[in-house]
Amino acid sequence: MVPSLTPTAARLPAGTTPANLASGLSDRACKRIACGLILASVVFHLVYLIFACPLDLAPDEAHYWQWSRHLAWSYYSKGPLVAWLIWASCEVFGPLSESLVGSPMLAVRLPALAAHATLLAGWYVLAASTLKSHRAALATVAIAMTLPPVIASAVLMTIDPPFLACWCWATIGVWKGLNGRSVRWWLLAGVCSALGVMAKYPMVLLPCGVFGYLLFTRRVELKRTGFWLFAFGSIVGLVPVLIWNATNDWVTFRHVGTQAAGTSGSGVRWFGPITYVAGQAAFLIGVWFVVWVAAVWRTRRSTDPATAFLWWTCVPVWSVFALASFKASGQLNWPAAAYVTGLVLCVAWVRDRLAAPNHKHVARLVSFGIALGVGLSTLVHFPGLMRSALASAAGPPTERDPTPIRKFDPTARLRGWKTLATEVDVIRARVRSETGEEPLVAGTVWNVPGELGVYCKGHPETYSFGLAMADRHSQYDMWHPNPVADAQAFRGRTFVFVGDGLPADTSVFERIEPPTLVVHREDGVPVAVWWVWVGHGFRGFPEKHPATGKPRY
Repeated sequence: MVPSLTPTAARLPAGTTPANLASGLSDRACKRIACGLILASVVFHLVYLIFACPLDLAPDEAHYWQWSRHLAWSYYSKGPLVAWLIWASCEVFGPLSESLVGSPMLAVRLPALAAHATLLAGWYVLAASTLKSHRAALATVAIAMTLPPVIASAVLMTIDPPFLACWCWATIGVWKGLNGRSVRWWLLAGVCSALGVMAKYPMVLLPCGVFGYLLFTRRVELKRTGFWLFAFGSIVGLVPVLIWNATNDWVTFRHVGTQAAGTSGSGVRWFGPITYVAGQAAFLIGVWFVVWVAAVWRTRRSTDPATAFLWWTCVPVWSVFALASFKASGQLNWPAAAYVTGLVLCVAWVRDRLAAPNHKHVARLVSFGIALGVGLSTLVHFPGLMRSALASAAGPPTERDPTPIRKFDPTARLRGWKTLATEVDVIRARVRSETGEEPLVAGTVWNVPGELGVYCKGHPETYSFGLAMADRHSQYDMWHPNPVADAQAFRGRTFVFVGDGLPADTSVFERIEPPTLVVHREDGVPVAVWWVWVGHGFRGFPEKHPATGKPRY
C-alpha cells in the first residue's frame, strides 16, 4: 500500500489500468516512473514504521531477532540468512531504532524494506527483459505495489522478503545468462541461489524448473557450464545448513519432514488440493488468481522462449506444493515464489487481452483487483479502520472466547506485545525488590519468549518451557543451558513466565504465585489476553513430564 497511489487511482478514467496507462510512455519515462514508485514505497514505509505503525513485531519476527543474538551457521527450522540480516541491521541501526521507536522494531524490519525495494526493481528488470517492453515492466511494478502480500513484505521481516528478492534476481541472472552468454549473469544467478537457499529451502526448486525448461526447449544449454554454475550455487547455500545439522541431530530435516508429512500420518488428504487452491485464491485476492490461472493455461504450450521460461519457473513450483497438499495443509505463502515469474505472465496476458477488440471486461476485472488490493493493504497497515466492524461481526467476548475479534483480524497477533512486556516489567521489578535477585523470563510456548526479549526493558535473555508443555521443538531447545534440558543450571531461580499454567500434579517450582491476567484492549475491544505467572524456587521438569507426548518437530 502506497498512499500516493490511492488518490491517483481515484482520478483515473473508468477502465484505466497500469497496463494501458503506460502505453504512451517512452522507455526512459517508464524507468523514471518505476524508480519513483519504488522510492515512494520505501519512503512511505519508512515513515510508517517510525511514526505510524500500530503493529508490533510478529512472533516469527521476534523469534528471528532472538536468532540474531545467537549467530550460527543455521537454525532449527530455517537457514541463517534472516538472522544474519537482522543482526547486521541491529548492529548498524539498533541504537537509532531504540531512540526513534523505543525498541529494535525498526532495525529488525529495515532489511525487509530493502528486500521489498530489491524485489520491485527485479520485477521491472525481469519483465523488461522477457516481455521486451518497459511499459509492461512499469505495469508489473505498479500492479505488484497493490498486492497485499507484496506490500506486507515491506514491513514484516520474515524469511520471505529476502527469499523472494533472491528468487527474482536469480531468474534474471538465468535469463540474461541464456541470452547474453555472459558468465557474470550466471554468477549472479548462482550467488542469489546460494543466498536464497540460506533464506528458504524451496529455493532449490528454481534450478529444477530451469532444468525442465532447458530439457524441453533448449537442451544444448545443459552441455554448457552456465546452468551448472547456477545450480552449484544452491549446493553452496546448503553447505552451512548441512554443517550445522550434522552437529545438531539433523533437526531441520526432522522439522521439514514433519511439515511435509502433515498431521494425517500415512493417510491422504483427498480434499487437500481443493483447500490449497482456495487458499491460493485468497492469497491473490481472487482477481489475480483468476488472471494467473488464465495466463498459465494460455501459455502452457507456448513456443516463445521468454514465455516458456516464465511458465517453467512458475507452474512446476506451484504444482509441487499442490501435490504436497495431499499430505499437509501447508501455509498460504509456501508457493509464493511461483508468483514472481507468474506476475509477469499475468501482465503479458492482460496486455494481450487489452489489445483485443472487446476488452472492457478484462479492464474492469483488473481495475477491481487493483482497487481491492489497495483497500486491503490500507486496512492491514491501519487495522483501526476496521476494528469496529470486525468487533461487531465477532460478537461480544465470552469466558471461553475473550478475544473473538482474532477470528477475523489477521493483524491481531501483531498487537499487544508491548502491553504484555510492560506488565511483565512491573512484575519483574516487584520480584527484584522482594527477592533481591533478577528473575528469569520465559514463555510456555516457543513464540512468546522472543516478544518478551524484544519489548521487555533491557532485552533480557528469555527461555521456553515449550518442550515440557507439549509444544513442538524450537530453536530454544537447541541453546544451552535451557531450563527443560539443563535444570541444574537454573535450580532455585525465580521465573516470570507467560502462558498456560503448569499441571497441578507437577512440582516444577517450590511455590507459584496466583497468575496475573493481562488484557490488551483497543478502543475498548479486547485484542489479546495472556496469563503471567511467577514461579519461585525452580526445581526442574520431570524427565517424563505429564504434558509431554511424542516429540513434535
